[in-house]
Amino acid sequence: MTRACFLVLFALVLVPAARADDWPQWMGPNRDGVWAETGVLDKFPKGGPKLLWTAPVGGGYSGPAVAGGQVYVLDRVLAKGAKNPDDPFDTKMKVPGTERVLCLDARTGQEVWKHEYPCPYQVSYAAGPRCTPTVHAGKVYALGTMGDLYCLDAATGKELWHKNLPKEYKAKVPQWGYCGHPLVYKNLVIVTAGGDAVAVALDKDTGAEKWRALTSPDLGYCPPTLVRANGTDQLAIWHGHALHALDPLTGKEHWKVPLEPLYAMSIMAPRQHGDRLFAAGIGGAGVVLKLTADKPEVLWHETADKGSDRKPKPRGLYPVNMTPLIEGGVVYGVDQPGMLRAVELDTGKKLWFTHKPVIGREEDEDYKGAGSGTAFLVKNGPRYFLFAETGELVIAELSPEPLPKGYKELGRAKLLAPTGTAFGRKVLWSHPAFAHKCVFARNDTELRCYSLAAE
Repeated sequence: MTRACFLVLFALVLVPAARADDWPQWMGPNRDGVWAETGVLDKFPKGGPKLLWTAPVGGGYSGPAVAGGQVYVLDRVLAKGAKNPDDPFDTKMKVPGTERVLCLDARTGQEVWKHEYPCPYQVSYAAGPRCTPTVHAGKVYALGTMGDLYCLDAATGKELWHKNLPKEYKAKVPQWGYCGHPLVYKNLVIVTAGGDAVAVALDKDTGAEKWRALTSPDLGYCPPTLVRANGTDQLAIWHGHALHALDPLTGKEHWKVPLEPLYAMSIMAPRQHGDRLFAAGIGGAGVVLKLTADKPEVLWHETADKGSDRKPKPRGLYPVNMTPLIEGGVVYGVDQPGMLRAVELDTGKKLWFTHKPVIGREEDEDYKGAGSGTAFLVKNGPRYFLFAETGELVIAELSPEPLPKGYKELGRAKLLAPTGTAFGRKVLWSHPAFAHKCVFARNDTELRCYSLAAE
């Protein structure tokens, strides 16, 4: 064997292993919140995990992506003298600033490159970008708050193509900005645009439109999500009024189920578990479907209660900012009032709840001080890592058993200070990345990398 052949084979062996450690998009390699690495600690050392590096960043909810030895994250820097509205729900005030795509060295946090562009904001909760970059085959797909979609060279940051979705599709920017993390499927990058193109598929290399589908007065905030039904790939699109399944290659509709959360806040990505599909949102709008070859069977369906007399639903959970995980027929997620809850998938039966992983303490079920509470769940082997809005990382075991066995906290450590505000409390609403036996987490001023390697 020649030396050149040996090096090629050596590279082929190494590359898949390196890629297996990456977190190249929102919620991980398969967008399912599963962290497959081994050799990860099962409890924190005294004093918490080791801080490897910290890097300055601007404001934003965008989580980091880790791929090819680099970290990618979106942020926003206000123009000199500018400030965000005092009222976070103000969408009339136009605030000048710059959005940026940052690329950092994953080992050191040193800046490798940045791509920046002027981007005045006119949205509610204007801290910064919402979407995690999607890194695929040497390219970065970044979608900003006001609908700027960029395809950049992952190594250099060179702009390969750009589209402004509101201008391209005559769409209105949603009240809380664009939030649908770009999805790469085969030769396509799929995004939600709005107007006469709720879902749009573009050639991932050129940006040329391949198909558009659906119309809705409210785009919503849910990312395009790939599911598998009867042996075929389907694209789940949940806008502010209905959940649809499309052919991901053509945009042709397979089926539609009404699902209308309050304020068009379709946020969580629909979660598949076997032949079941679950989606739910604020106000008590939720559904569990049994996927079939044709139109799915509805196992249970709740509609949102409107007005001031809304009452808790007797079944299900209704997340605001996070996407639940499903294990063994049980859904684990943060319910709208701000508690982690476990429910049976097929029936919606409530099994238990606890506020502790979300706000750091226990409260009664009718506690009103944690509305829209947020903790992001990631599964690693038999355990879960929960990144709470308090900036704490929690290690826990979850099961359907009644408390205290159903939620067993193994440890918690403070990673970052919450720098956002919501409903009178400080919050951190950014999904972290887990890669190379580390956690990468950001707030509105810095991005940190901590080691989670077992000693």
